[in-house]
Amino acid sequence: MSAGCGRTVEDGAAEYADSLWDDRPVVDLAFDVAPGLDRVTGRERVVFTPDLPVCELVFRAWPNKPVMARDGTAMRVTAAAVDGRAVAPRVLPAGAPENAPGTLIELPLTGCAPAGRTITAELDFTLVLGEDANDRIGFSRAPLMAWWATGFPLLAWVRGEGWAREDAVSIAGETATSEDFRLRDLAVTAPEGLAVLGTGTPAGASPGAAPGTTTHRFAADAVRNVAVTVGRLDVVERDVGGTRVHLGTPVAGTAVPPQEWLDRVERYVDRLGEQLGPFPYPELWISVIPAQSSGIEFPSALQFGDLGRGQLDSLVAHELAHQWFYGLVGNNQARDPWIDESFTTMAQAVATDQEGGYVLADIPDDSLGEVGRPMSYWGYYFGFDRYVQVVYNQGGAALVEARQRAGEERFDRALRAYLRGNAHRVAAPADVAAAFGDLPEVRDLLVENGALAAS
Repeated sequence: MSAGCGRTVEDGAAEYADSLWDDRPVVDLAFDVAPGLDRVTGRERVVFTPDLPVCELVFRAWPNKPVMARDGTAMRVTAAAVDGRAVAPRVLPAGAPENAPGTLIELPLTGCAPAGRTITAELDFTLVLGEDANDRIGFSRAPLMAWWATGFPLLAWVRGEGWAREDAVSIAGETATSEDFRLRDLAVTAPEGLAVLGTGTPAGASPGAAPGTTTHRFAADAVRNVAVTVGRLDVVERDVGGTRVHLGTPVAGTAVPPQEWLDRVERYVDRLGEQLGPFPYPELWISVIPAQSSGIEFPSALQFGDLGRGQLDSLVAHELAHQWFYGLVGNNQARDPWIDESFTTMAQAVATDQEGGYVLADIPDDSLGEVGRPMSYWGYYFGFDRYVQVVYNQGGAALVEARQRAGEERFDRALRAYLRGNAHRVAAPADVAAAFGDLPEVRDLLVENGALAAS
């Protein structure tokens, strides 16, 4: 059954509900946007029940990673408390450049807490947005808009493992790691009259505390990240296979009309659903941002550049596929970037009928066997182009060929079982190996290309 065949809004979430972590963190976020849209004041409350003993809480400040810091983006924690007691955060560089705040924030506990003890943390922070930044956080004066994602202290916990402390590296790409959390309340207070796109289900708007402002609220049952866009935007909506799609575009217009964007989204939600199963979220928020040159994915939200028709199919299919790979099934993006990017590239190729563009025989010999390398390898020794060549293209080609060798039905059945079995979790290479344990053709190719270790 395809994703466009009359499912109700609840169908996608219900398909994976059994995998929800009952003790997932509960997060409240409030963002107050400055009149010029160039900075944000934030407040965060996290209720966290670890499944392992902890002696501190660890949050990641990804706006301070090198690529974003160079664009003028910066996040600073200005106050913090744990269980109602004020604490002094320990901020560690963890890969941040010298002139930027650190990317790793520790909140010390008075004593180590056993597994199962609930801890409440509160953080105040400021976020400065880089002007016309070609990244997930920035603002523009013309068109007037601001956008930020992963723009808050992100709790860096992985069930059964503990804190994700990998350093940021000087390369574009995702490095965030987090479990799903319940976004109990997302409140965005912005200048009156501006459109606000958020994450999750809209929960109404009301006058803000300051004159001339409006507070927009959202909530989500299970997301591992949050994205927001504010600006002078036209917002159009469409129901797509049980998901409400909200598309925000600059009022001055875009290279491709909004309805054509929505047509592509509808096409690829349906085609991806045929291979992967129900779309995971009841709402999808899409922002077209002229300062950006590509696309970036977040759970139930996407950011796209103002692209021409020739780029739309591949990029829309790719970023939508990330709603399953990274959104629904997470991964440590610093340690195992292939788990979302290689699978997403394969799903994109299938959805767009472009499998012929991903052929292992076309991959240069000197890049074979490196698909499973971490982001630090690409950042320290190579760069973004080589990262894309190997993790996206070679990894995607290996999975396209694996699907052909195993047979499309057998491969897709195992893939859907992998998605159901690891939904709302942070997956590791061992989980991929287990999912394809009955398909040696798949495992052998992943081993040959360096994604999995030989058993």
